Amino acid sequence: MTQVHGRGGQYGKTLAAFGAAAALAATAATPATAAQPASDSRGGERYVALGDSYTSGPGIPEQTGGDCLRSSVNYPALTAAKLNVATFKDVSCSGAKTDDMWSAQGANPAQLNALDKRTTLVTVGIGGNDIGFGDIIGTCAKLSVSDPAGTPCKKQYTAADGSDQLAARITGAAPKIAAVLKAVHDRAPRARVALVGYPSIMPDSGTGCFPAVPIAAGDVPYLRNVEKSLNAMLKKEAGKAHVRYVDTYGPTVGHDTCAPAADRWIEGVKPESPAAPFHPNAKGEAAMAGAVLKVVGRNH
Repeated sequence: MTQVHGRGGQYGKTLAAFGAAAALAATAATPATAAQPASDSRGGERYVALGDSYTSGPGIPEQTGGDCLRSSVNYPALTAAKLNVATFKDVSCSGAKTDDMWSAQGANPAQLNALDKRTTLVTVGIGGNDIGFGDIIGTCAKLSVSDPAGTPCKKQYTAADGSDQLAARITGAAPKIAAVLKAVHDRAPRARVALVGYPSIMPDSGTGCFPAVPIAAGDVPYLRNVEKSLNAMLKKEAGKAHVRYVDTYGPTVGHDTCAPAADRWIEGVKPESPAAPFHPNAKGEAAMAGAVLKVVGRNH
C-alpha cells in the first residue's frame, strides 16, 4: 500500500511518517532500478496484473516501472512464470487506489487500459490505499511512543459518537471495489478474475513486539482486526461479482512483522530483507504467488 511520487501518491511522505518514530527505527533503502523481465511466450494465458504496492513489491530486487516500483519477483511475475503464460502485463503500481484503475498515476497509464477482449486472466490487488493504510500505520507508529501499553491509535480513529472511523472507511470502499471488478469484466469479458487479499501484517495473536515494531500493545489487535475486516469486505465483493477471492492472510500467518528475521515474510518499520516498511519481502511475494496459483492454476 506504499505511496509513490506524483499522481500515484506520496511515497516520501509516507516514509516520513514512519520517520517520526525515528528513535525506534529507520526507513527502508531506496530500491534499485532494472528492466522488467520478458514475458514467457510458450503458454496460452494472456495475463494482466492490476494492483497496489502489495502487488508491485517495492524495494524487492530487481525493480522496474519507475515510480510504480515493481519487482521482478512479485507475485504476478512468479504466477506468470509458473503458468507459462503467452503474454504478461504487470501494471500494478505502488500507491494505487481504486481511482487509479481509470486514471493515470503520474507517467503511468490507467491500469484498466492494459485489459482487452483477448485477456484470459486478471488478478487485482487493491483497496488498502482507499482506506489510507499507509497513513494509518504511520500515525499509529508515531502515537505508540506516547502510550506503548495502551491503545492510542484506536483512540485516534474512534469518532466522538464512539464509532470506528476505519470501519466506516472499509464500508465506504466496498462500492469502489465493486466498480473495479465490473470494469474488469466489461473490458476483459473472457477473463478469469481473482481479487487478491492482503497478507498477515500484524501477528495473528498477542500484542506485538514493541519497540522493534512501533505499534502499541493494545493497537496490535486493533490493526489486526482492521485488516481482517478489509479482507472480509474484499471477499464479500468478490463473491457478489462472481470472481475468485485469494486469501493471502491465512498462508502468511506466523510470518508477520514480528516474526524472527529468518521466518519473516512481511517486513517491519526497519526492513532486514529488501522491501518497503510493512510490506512483503521476496518470501512474502512468493507465498502470495502460491496462494494465487491455488486459485487460478490450470486445474482450478
